[in-house]
Amino acid sequence: MIEPNRRRRRPAVSCSLCKKRKIRCNREAPCSNCVRSRNGTCVYENHPSQPRQQNSSHEQTTQLGLAQESREHHSSTTINTTSSISTASTGPSHPPKSLAASVTSASTPASQPYAQDVEAMKSRIRQLEEQLSKMTPTSTQSPKSISNSNVETSASDIGGTFYFHSESNLFGQVQVINRSVTHKSRLFGQSHWINGVTLFRDLCEITEPHGREETSKGFVGLQRCKSLARVIKSRRAPPWPSPLTVELPSKDVADELVDCYLRTTETVYRILHVPTFRRDYEAFWLSDTEPNMAFLVQLKLVLAIGATTYDEKFSLRVSAIRWVYEAQTWLSAPEFKSRLSIQSLQTNLLFLLAREAAGVGEEMIWVSAGSLLKTAVYMGLHRDPARLPKRSTFFAEMRRRLWNTILEVNLQSSLTSGGPPFISISDFDTEPPGNFEDDQLAAEDPVPKPEDEFTQMSIAIALRQTFPHRLAIAKLLNDLGSHCTYAETLRLDSELRASYKALSRTIQGCKSSTGRSPSKFEIRVVDFIIRRYLLSLHIPFFGLALHETAYAYSRKVAVETSLKIWSAAYPSSSSIATQPCSNTASSDRDDLGRFTMCGSGFFRTVAIQASTIISLELRTQLQEEESLGPVPLRSDLLSVLDDAKAWNLQCIEAGETNIKGYLLTCLIAAQIDGIMRGLGKDEFPQLLGKAAEDAEETCLPLLEEMVARTQTEGAFDGLNQISLDMPSELTGDWDFMMSDSLFNFGNAEPMNWVFG
Repeated sequence: MIEPNRRRRRPAVSCSLCKKRKIRCNREAPCSNCVRSRNGTCVYENHPSQPRQQNSSHEQTTQLGLAQESREHHSSTTINTTSSISTASTGPSHPPKSLAASVTSASTPASQPYAQDVEAMKSRIRQLEEQLSKMTPTSTQSPKSISNSNVETSASDIGGTFYFHSESNLFGQVQVINRSVTHKSRLFGQSHWINGVTLFRDLCEITEPHGREETSKGFVGLQRCKSLARVIKSRRAPPWPSPLTVELPSKDVADELVDCYLRTTETVYRILHVPTFRRDYEAFWLSDTEPNMAFLVQLKLVLAIGATTYDEKFSLRVSAIRWVYEAQTWLSAPEFKSRLSIQSLQTNLLFLLAREAAGVGEEMIWVSAGSLLKTAVYMGLHRDPARLPKRSTFFAEMRRRLWNTILEVNLQSSLTSGGPPFISISDFDTEPPGNFEDDQLAAEDPVPKPEDEFTQMSIAIALRQTFPHRLAIAKLLNDLGSHCTYAETLRLDSELRASYKALSRTIQGCKSSTGRSPSKFEIRVVDFIIRRYLLSLHIPFFGLALHETAYAYSRKVAVETSLKIWSAAYPSSSSIATQPCSNTASSDRDDLGRFTMCGSGFFRTVAIQASTIISLELRTQLQEEESLGPVPLRSDLLSVLDDAKAWNLQCIEAGETNIKGYLLTCLIAAQIDGIMRGLGKDEFPQLLGKAAEDAEETCLPLLEEMVARTQTEGAFDGLNQISLDMPSELTGDWDFMMSDSLFNFGNAEPMNWVFG
């Protein structure tokens, strides 16, 4: 018996997919069948308000998860209202019917439900995408970074814990590169030199057994050196707070210090209007009245920076530290609105450079530079004066100069500290400074000099031309969302080289109507700065390049760039070609050499890093060579190994209290010598232990002499007395090796007798 067809008396409550497949629908959003089949677009034809109200939060989370999953599996699928439409389902079975034909035949009655399905699906997808973008705006990159990242922990009971954050995005390669390092409360990005310390792991493993013996000669000698260093630093530090005083060196000495600053630092980082400063400086010595405190602070900071290149021993180090302390006390006064001035920006810039030169909290320059950048933005220096109320040329050019220097200091400190630069090209529209001599700014409506005419601004303008490329390198190395791929590294390498070639042609083609040309210091410091960025760009792949030929270019660039950097910092007949000299009376003075030897921070760190890279290259060449005859090594690289020991020793003679740089260089040199002599593995611990003892015996008399000198000079001896027999605080000296305890092999701390 055939039953009569019964008409449906209630509206359909199943979703489109369940209705089409004729299966039971649980009326969820999405329903259980759509979830099981991984269908991300569960659509109801009659658009029910809410099939079920329970578990609304769970449903929303499920919908967003499915929408995100749909994005990941179908990122290349585009929904177009006038073309074919692909569904978001990823299920392997029961593929949905193509909806393109339904759209084109929507005029027939049979195709109306399918057309409604298409429109409903498109509407639902748009809703889910909007919800996803509001709730998880940065989720598109997080899965990649999480899946490709790993953390290597190195802990010790004394030195603390280090976390090496690595990333493997090299197309499935096993090797990884360090992205950052976390230690205590600090996170160091990829441009920080500490990321290369892992290359010394084998050296630490070899030497550690010898250093575990607390009665060993090397351990006792190191503790003695550390205790002496603490006494010296304690005596150098003045009391806090240090009120500003009018006490200055004699005028002859002050004149020389001012000249040291003006012919070195001021030529690269334009801060002062030199004629105005000289006028106020002469008036200061002639006046009997109370001096202007704001100018006095600037003067003392200029003297502190100039003291770095005053002589090769940094004989005025204690005075320079005191002048920095006095400036810090004066700047700490609770005066805010009155400090929003051009003079205040000048003082803060001088203060940052003086801190780095004198070694007063130089590792924290990046933090203070960020505060100065915000102050400058608050004052509107990021807007070009042409877009502000019209002022004099002097006013406009001084704002451009200071903004240019603030950008340079922020970028340089970002590279040194491994912190993000926190600025982009789109954040400002201030034009580069004009090619004016300082004397021109005093005239009314001056005309800038031609680009090929050398002026007091030529070096700063030339560096500004390379700023975008150097900023891109700092962002690639230190920004959180960047991924340092080799293709991107090579692209930035090419761009920086092209920019540097243009800069070199500009400087070499500069002529002056007065006969002035770039000084030896100016040429070398520009080369030093640019090559520092090039070296930082390739160091992440240098460790891989020692074992993988695919990155051989980075190995070559790192070695050759390190050699040129070292030649600029420590010129010698075997490693540097003759540079053009200026016609000034001070052309025979090695100001850059004094800057790297006596100062701290950027220049000192780069010089040490360059010598270390060359040492690693020499060691690798010996280890990878397999032949019966002698291994030919480049004489220029070998000379750097010898020069590095002499240079580090001269740094200690100039007042450096940390012997780690000299100690590490001696250990590497001893290891290379042992490899060249064909020693067995069991002979290296004794060889390196003897090298460490010899290094400490060399440094100990120098530190004892410094202790005696600080006592006779009347430095702040009574303020902080420290016993020479006090136990060692193995918590770290961040000047060179940053920490006393870096790696943990077992329960003992490797190399804490060496790097402590």
